[in-house]
Amino acid sequence: MKSPYFSVRSAELDARLDASIKRFGLRVAAGLTERSDALSHDVTERLRFAREQALARAAQARAAASATAKARPQLVASPVVVQNGASLALGGGPFGTTGGSRGLWAMLISALPMLLLVAGLLLMQQGQENEQIAAAAEVDTALLSDSLPPAAFTDPGFSEYLRDAEE
Repeated sequence: MKSPYFSVRSAELDARLDASIKRFGLRVAAGLTERSDALSHDVTERLRFAREQALARAAQARAAASATAKARPQLVASPVVVQNGASLALGGGPFGTTGGSRGLWAMLISALPMLLLVAGLLLMQQGQENEQIAAAAEVDTALLSDSLPPAAFTDPGFSEYLRDAEE
């Protein structure tokens, strides 16, 4: 049975994302091309030189990456886009499910808020217990320091009197 929450497949989302990125790049390039005629000659020369340097650095980076990939193949975690109704969530990323030590650290770091919450709840419970103990000790001290006969403590009306006195 197909879930109503996952109406779009991951491959379709990837294709839409790639198409929108390409369209955005083409719009930016067209806008820059239109406005390049208004620039002075020295600015266009500096831009051309910077473009050539960027292309050379990109080629070096690609060559280094391919040499590293050939020498040591490794798993690369890619983000996963999940759509649940009207909201999107990203999964994976640099701490993806590769099973390495970085994944272990990510799990430990993600468990930290839960541990802090449990510690806070335990501290609150301990504080409430201490307040109850202090209130009972205060009532006991008041009863024991008062000059009442011991028979008054067994009288059922005396407990009512204590409750009314506390209110």
